[in-house]
Amino acid sequence: MHKLPELKYSYDALEPVIDSKTMEIHHSKHHATYVNKLNDALSSSPELLEKSVEELLSDFESLPEGVKNAVRNHGGGHANHSLFWEILTPGGAKSPSGKLLEAINAECTDFETFKKHFQEKTAAQFGSGWGWLVKNSDGGVEIITTPNQDSPLLQGLTPIFGVDVWEHAYYLKHQSDRAAYLQGIWDVINWDKVSALFTGSNN
Repeated sequence: MHKLPELKYSYDALEPVIDSKTMEIHHSKHHATYVNKLNDALSSSPELLEKSVEELLSDFESLPEGVKNAVRNHGGGHANHSLFWEILTPGGAKSPSGKLLEAINAECTDFETFKKHFQEKTAAQFGSGWGWLVKNSDGGVEIITTPNQDSPLLQGLTPIFGVDVWEHAYYLKHQSDRAAYLQGIWDVINWDKVSALFTGSNN
């Protein structure tokens, strides 16, 4: 059975960028709902419950038709949020370095240009969705967006950095100002974690 991951920090640890109430509702209500609905959908296929959510998404086309929508929506929501909580962990480097920085520079010239491109592309995502920095099959990085709870794993890409732009992620504090939320998010990203995901040294 899939489980809601415990946060490694308190709900108020990311203030003032992300307020405590938003974190509490986002984690304990929204993410929990994705986990519960994924488990419900897979209950008739116990062999699928033995697979991680990342395995389910990476092997999406082989899944039974009856569970595909649930894995895409609720499994995607579970995987996306689990990564989100990890990269928001307080502490750690506030900018990338090493191999990750080299890859970002190769794609976007420098870190500041990357941030500008990421914010612009993610702010323009129509409706609910996510902004991503992904690792591609060539070992480089790309900025993409996905709608709803679609995971980059569905495209054969490895997510290493993602920002939730569903309104439940920012509306209590920023109302409809998605751009302000995206501007502040850089202050609470743990780039040590993102680097570990990029190099495959993540535990």
